[in-house]
Amino acid sequence: IEESRCLWCLAGNVCLAIYLNGYPFGLSCTGVFSLEQGKGEEDGSYGSEDLNELEVNGNWTPQEKALHEARLKAKAKRRLRKSSSRDSNRESFSDSVSGELSTDPHSPKGKNAVNDRKSRTGKGRGLPKKGGAGGKGVWGAAGMVYEVEEPDAKDPNYDESSQVNTVYATVVPELDERELEKTINPIVQEYFEHGDTKEVEMLLKELNLGHHKYEFSSLAVSLSLEGKASHRELTSRLLSDLSGKVLSEKDMSRAFDKMLKELPDLILDTPEAPQMLGQFIARAIADHALPMSFLDCYKGKVDCDHARAALDRASVLLSMKRKIMRLDNVWGVGGGQRPVKHLIKEMNLLLKEYLVSGELSEAEHCLRDLEVPHFHHELVYEAVVMVLESTGDIALQMMVKLLKAFWQTGLITLDQMNRGFQRVYDELPEINLDVPHAHSIMETFVDLCYQESVITKQLRDSCPTRGRKRFVSEGDGGIVKS
Repeated sequence: IEESRCLWCLAGNVCLAIYLNGYPFGLSCTGVFSLEQGKGEEDGSYGSEDLNELEVNGNWTPQEKALHEARLKAKAKRRLRKSSSRDSNRESFSDSVSGELSTDPHSPKGKNAVNDRKSRTGKGRGLPKKGGAGGKGVWGAAGMVYEVEEPDAKDPNYDESSQVNTVYATVVPELDERELEKTINPIVQEYFEHGDTKEVEMLLKELNLGHHKYEFSSLAVSLSLEGKASHRELTSRLLSDLSGKVLSEKDMSRAFDKMLKELPDLILDTPEAPQMLGQFIARAIADHALPMSFLDCYKGKVDCDHARAALDRASVLLSMKRKIMRLDNVWGVGGGQRPVKHLIKEMNLLLKEYLVSGELSEAEHCLRDLEVPHFHHELVYEAVVMVLESTGDIALQMMVKLLKAFWQTGLITLDQMNRGFQRVYDELPEINLDVPHAHSIMETFVDLCYQESVITKQLRDSCPTRGRKRFVSEGDGGIVKS
């Protein structure tokens, strides 16, 4: 008895073929024997019509019954092989033969057997492939770290020439002229606000200036010419700090040479450009940012009058007695970067010079050059103290006139004026120890300032006054002393 595909059944089931002495005897399809044609009734066999009648009537011969049981056992064996699993409880062979087996492919059990992805041979352990790290779109198990793989010489993409001394580095493209100006201008403008040369140095090292490196100096000087004196002082410090680190003497010389040639255009925006450029050159030579032979290279070789004026200005500054020292005050003494004590000293000199000369315009010019509008309350304080310590009414009248002029021009604001007077009010008891008549002088000065509309009525009323002299003793019963 062997299993083979049924040639007579239209469903294509696997049925049992019966062989006798090596010749096919018949096929068992749904319990029915179909005999070969030619055997007939002479061999004692049955035709297909007779078998159908036997099956319908329920009359089975022993041979037919044995063949039917063999077919059921073969089906049970196939089902056991398909549904084998470690965790499932296997039914015994006898129970599977005697029990009712479902042959419906649409049953849930049949679907599980068909769609089950576990091993159907019963040899697997029931574990996922590759420990759960396999499958489509999966890079590996969680926590897996891939090490650097050495290049394989047998790899078809292996390039021997690219594996020798390979160096990977970040390449910054070189800036052209347009991009250079757009990049440098914000850096310089921001430097004018914070004054930190190290930050500018760090930013420049991140850029690839290439052969346009010298243009940074010329752009910084051009921007400072349009700004304040404090900006020019910061620019001179910046060039001094960058010299030897980012910019060389050759770059500095090339930058100033370019600016000397561009002076006719710079004068259109800044009429004092020749004198300012000469001061820049002198300061750079004094700070050792430019070589000492820079001026000698232009002797007798300059045709432009503006360039000649700038070189003459630099030569005059370097020929002064303090030529060996740094020209720290070439741009004045203003700016918020100066120490407070230095600013107080400059304001005292301004007031003393005004008391001697009496020139309001010069005093106003000097105060503006200091460029410390937030510190003008110090000028008010020093002016009031100078009035209290002076003798006579000349200083009092001149200081009232000075404060009135600064008030009308808006150089000293209301807040700065009030803070200056209030500081004197707070320190008046200490000042009275050195100046016995400080209270009376203060009252007179405050009244004059109020009459000239320099201070407000509220500030005048808050002026401290000396307590009245006591004429009645506490223990005499209120009797006035004679």
